[in-house]
Amino acid sequence: MKSSDEAATLTIGYLAKRFGLATHVLRHWESMGLLSPARDPAGRRLYDTADLIRVAVILRAKEAGLSLDTIRSLAVTPGPVARRTILRREADALRSHIAAAEASLRLIECALECDHDDFTKCADFRQIITDRIGLDVSARL
Repeated sequence: MKSSDEAATLTIGYLAKRFGLATHVLRHWESMGLLSPARDPAGRRLYDTADLIRVAVILRAKEAGLSLDTIRSLAVTPGPVARRTILRREADALRSHIAAAEASLRLIECALECDHDDFTKCADFRQIITDRIGLDVSARL
């Protein structure tokens, strides 16, 4: 295990490799205010354990669908109430995306299970489509 002194001297190359990122990604995040590494006398970036954790949090937040701007907003917004407002908005957007993805999956699974030569002629498939776009079921496609 590394000592705290070693953890304070991680290079940008090491940190990038550790997370499978290009170094320019870390520089970009720094330019956005998401990272603020220390510098050695020659101006080289020095990352510590807190920076490792911050990179992991940024990556996890991106996996959850948060934009870098939103991640930055969460990092700089003072107070839990304001952060919860941002997170509620993001949770609502994520729920909407999940619902759309589930609807798309139902459509694809219906087409996969269909025995018709043209699955768009299948009554079940058409019902899913008409429900999705709000057409009257009796309307012809």
